[in-house]
This record gives sequence, structure tokens and C-alpha cells, in this order.
Amino acid sequence: MSRYGTMYGPDITFLGVDRCTLDDPGSYADADIVIIGAPFDGGTSHRPGTRFGPSAIRQACYLAQDGSRPSLALRVDALRDLRVYDAGDVEMFSGDIEKSLAALEAAVYAASSAGAIPVVLGGDHSIALPDATGVARQHGHGRVSLVHFDAHADTGEVEFGSLQGHGQPMRRLIESGAVRGDRFLQIGLRGYWPGPDILSWMAEQRMRSYEMTELVSRGLDECLTEAFTIAVDECEGVFLSVDVDVVDPGMAPGTGTPEPGGLTSRQLLDAVRRVCYELPVVGVDVVEVAPPYDHADITAYLGNRVVLEALSAIARRRRDADGGPSWDPRQPLLDAR
Repeated sequence: MSRYGTMYGPDITFLGVDRCTLDDPGSYADADIVIIGAPFDGGTSHRPGTRFGPSAIRQACYLAQDGSRPSLALRVDALRDLRVYDAGDVEMFSGDIEKSLAALEAAVYAASSAGAIPVVLGGDHSIALPDATGVARQHGHGRVSLVHFDAHADTGEVEFGSLQGHGQPMRRLIESGAVRGDRFLQIGLRGYWPGPDILSWMAEQRMRSYEMTELVSRGLDECLTEAFTIAVDECEGVFLSVDVDVVDPGMAPGTGTPEPGGLTSRQLLDAVRRVCYELPVVGVDVVEVAPPYDHADITAYLGNRVVLEALSAIARRRRDADGGPSWDPRQPLLDAR
């Protein structure tokens, strides 16, 4: 019996792309992108429901599920310009976090070692630990930096008696050596957690966290430019982790731990575009979409578009690397290439 398949919702792929199975390497041997579902919310500390996130993200679109999405802004069709496959969902039981996360790490590593970029649909943020670890196993521990959009630092020590959960994956990644603390860039933090002891630990690791007040004061673009310089220093790849609660809950209500005062959905999409066009992205996850708390599928649509924006920017980066003119992703394209 396969460890992979669709667990929640209808048996569909992301916007109609071709199916593959991670148990059969030949089914994704030519893949540029492998989408992996991680329907897991066993690490939540507040509201559950993100186990239904992968299904919602796959389906959240009013256009035909035909494996085509031409980007107006980038003049590419990522689902056709790239070889994109959907491996379905990893079998993840919320009652056994260690077994579930180990299964996800194996899936991500399989995709990464085949030369594809794994794009993981969460699920709560505890999945960032196996996601980034699986990629680091392929590219080298300490050789992959992490760009992390989130309202929360996720650097807790022990929560509810466990070392694993959605408030702790970033600490575990640094402690394991998979990701260097001084190549860890956090964007959008705000609110009333963590406390001084955890902040002190983060400072000792030389993590760089851009709290919302700094983003407002300096501007998101300036902060991203600075973060990108750090991200590529002595690292050959970048893992992008997007917690949808980085966006203000007025624009992303369907999430487990909403924190007022975040980015707009437009800011997040523009930032994801820049990350995936300007940096050598080797892995992506989009987490904390919780359909039970969503209204009119607002958050699911945003999660879907975050994935599309990432894929479109990767496709455009590859096109331009093949001989196209240089381009600033903050400016509109004026031609129809």
C-alpha cells in the first residue's frame, strides 16, 4: 500500500497538473516541481483544522482545473513552462507527530534528490522541520538558508511537554544544524510572543527578524533586499516558508493563530514573487490555512495564489537565465514575451 494519496477531499491534483507517486521515481524523473500535501494539524497549540488545508489550496480557483495558469504580471505559464507534478498527500496521523513528520521528511527528500523543487501544502507549521530538513539532506546541512514569513517566530523550546509542534520548528532546525541561525530570515513578526528568554536565544543564534514595525518604518522592499543579501551568503539554496498568518486576519481569517496588524495579501504576493525570482529557491512550503475558520474561501484563495506566484517567479527566473534581459520584479513587464 502506498504511503501517499489524497486523504482529505476529492482525489484531485493542484489545478489539474499531472499526478505522480513518490514510490515510483520514474513518474517524476523529469519534474521541475513536485507538490506534496501535508494534511497535519497535530502540532497546533490553539485552533486545529489545517489538515484540510492541502485540499482547499489545491481547489481554490474559479478557473478550470486544466493545468494552465498564465501570469499576467510575469508573462509565463508556470504549470506548462515547468514540469509540475502533484504527489498527493503524505499519510500523516495527528496522533503520532514523530512518525508523521518522519514520513514527510522522506517524501520531501525523495523529491529534492530527484532534482525537483518540493512545494509542500500544509498543514500546521510543525511541518517546516521535515520540509527544510529534507531539502538540507540533499543540498547540505548549513548550505540552505531559510526565508520565513510569519506572525510568530516559532522558536519555542518545549510546548505542552513536547519538543515538536508548530511553535518550535525553527529552533529544531537550527539545533539540528540543518539551517544556520545566521542565515535565518524572519519577516512579519508581531504580537506578544515569544518572551525575553526565547528572544535571547534567537539573538545568540544571530537570527534576523524583521518585526512589522520595522517593515512599516523602513519599507518591505528595503528589508527584503537586505534579507536577500544575507540569505545567499555562503548558502547555495533558499527554502521559503510561508505561514499565511503573516497576513492580517482581515485578509486571511482562515488560520489557527490569527494576529492583527499583518501584511496585506498584495504585499505577501509581491514578496513571494521577489523571493522566487531573485533567489535560488530549492524548496517551498505554505502552511496554516485552516478552512474551518475561513470566510468565502478567502484564505484558501490566498494560499493557492502564493503557490502560483512562487511557481510563476521560478519559471520567469529560469526563462531569463536562458538569455532573457535583466528584469526588476518590482516593475511591470511592458512586453508580451
